[in-house]
Amino acid sequence: MKRDSGRGGMVVHPYRGYGSQREIFVMGRVFRQAALGRAIPRRGMLRDTADVARRIFRRGLPDAQVEIHVGDNQLCMTTDRDGYFDAHLPISSTLPLDVSWHRADILVHAKGQAPVRTSVEVYVPPPEADLLVISDIDDTVMFTGVAEKLKMLYRLFVRKPHRRTAFPGVASLYQALYRGKSEKAERPILYVSRGPWAIYEMLETFFQLNRIPVGPILFLREWGISLRKPWPRRAEAHKRDLIDRMLTLYSDMPCILIGDSGQHDPEVYTEVVKAYPGRIKAIYIRRVDKDPKREAAIQRLRDELADTACELVLAADSILIAEHAYAQGDISARGLQAVERDVEAHRNTPD
Repeated sequence: MKRDSGRGGMVVHPYRGYGSQREIFVMGRVFRQAALGRAIPRRGMLRDTADVARRIFRRGLPDAQVEIHVGDNQLCMTTDRDGYFDAHLPISSTLPLDVSWHRADILVHAKGQAPVRTSVEVYVPPPEADLLVISDIDDTVMFTGVAEKLKMLYRLFVRKPHRRTAFPGVASLYQALYRGKSEKAERPILYVSRGPWAIYEMLETFFQLNRIPVGPILFLREWGISLRKPWPRRAEAHKRDLIDRMLTLYSDMPCILIGDSGQHDPEVYTEVVKAYPGRIKAIYIRRVDKDPKREAAIQRLRDELADTACELVLAADSILIAEHAYAQGDISARGLQAVERDVEAHRNTPD
């Protein structure tokens, strides 16, 4: 977000893409960012506050022309009313099979602006990938406290990446899931958040600092915040729609779903199991509170899945998830040991 060095103007921000040998998806946004006044220093609380305000109130540039090239495949489209583009690029010229990451070159034209060229990485699973992992972020990977709305907004927008808290063992757990039992699988891990696209840069930095596999993709949503509409647009079906999209795209892979007990992840995931018989190997739910009523509700969902091949695991820590994944043959013994070591090291660290 600070790449403009405070000068403002048109910014093109593509998000990491994903796809298969049949089709590629690349998302991003073209927006106009306000300039900073000369009185605002380069560092300090005032600069941080100004950057947060610029991030929240970015103005998307509609009808900008976007050209995308991946190898010899290309697509032209325009941005929507909020400045977003969501490109679906059919693959007619085969991509190399010996690499997972491919480069998408992007050229953007907007009225009254100089053309902007940029690029972004696109992930295509290798032939060895044998499992799809879809994970929530909020209170599953990173503590946000979704139940406390005002504190959640502060943690989403203001708190810097190095001050955010990852749950103990998360990095080693997701690394183990990424590598698989063979430790060479490079599986697709897709992250979903209720947060807005405006925090994309922060989340990328957070994942890198905590050594959590970056994806390939972070799925957020457009909140539609403005001075006239200061609250997010409703997005009840956001997560379910994305899961449906991923299960369709990677139709030859089984899947595991990871979430937390604080919101509606167990209910959403249970409906997914019923809608896709035989596709979901396991549901892992991180227990973030000890509400007896909530635990009873999750137990009823577990009973609903008793006759399926999917088990819902309510876990107090990353070790329980890793033990189940190891028993299922989804991670290696070395991966399990790494999770156990990291969680125990955290328990033995003085507060």
